[in-house]
Amino acid sequence: MARVAPLDPPYAPEIQAAFDAIMPPGVPPLVLFRTLAVNDRIYQRFRAGGLLDRGLLTLRQREIVIDRTCALNRCEYEWGVHVAIFAAKAKLTPRQIEATVLGGEAGWTEDEAALLAVCDELDATRTLSEALWARLTRHFMAEQILEIIALVGFYRTVSLHANALRLPLEPTAARFPQAASYGALASN
Repeated sequence: MARVAPLDPPYAPEIQAAFDAIMPPGVPPLVLFRTLAVNDRIYQRFRAGGLLDRGLLTLRQREIVIDRTCALNRCEYEWGVHVAIFAAKAKLTPRQIEATVLGGEAGWTEDEAALLAVCDELDATRTLSEALWARLTRHFMAEQILEIIALVGFYRTVSLHANALRLPLEPTAARFPQAASYGALASN
């Protein structure tokens, strides 16, 4: 059970407009959005910090970072939403989707493996080693690296919200692979 009750329709006009701007037509707003909108200030700051627009990374690169970050933070809620909505568009294979949770080889390119290493190292150490920085700069410009780090930070925040608020999983979202347990996730 969620710890904060999400808003229910009808929504105030400014909240409805915010939901309409982020959700596809006819799709109800996610529980995460409806819950954060309980505090308008937090919801506005959350929306302002979002990075789902066209940035300097491809959709595939962005989703690899988001999915791995959410998995490392044990956030099945946000991982599942992203896999359901973006995995096919990003051309992630079933094995690659599973690997964002369980780790392991899944036919990643060198730049994709570097993205996963960034997620893992930032999660484990909260910084990037010189070796990983050198590896990153072989594949990405400084502006892209800033975006990668921002994505990790933003989706760590999203994961903290979803987990701490105990948001119920969205009915259409993907679920972690069966082998995924908190222990397996923690060891990656």
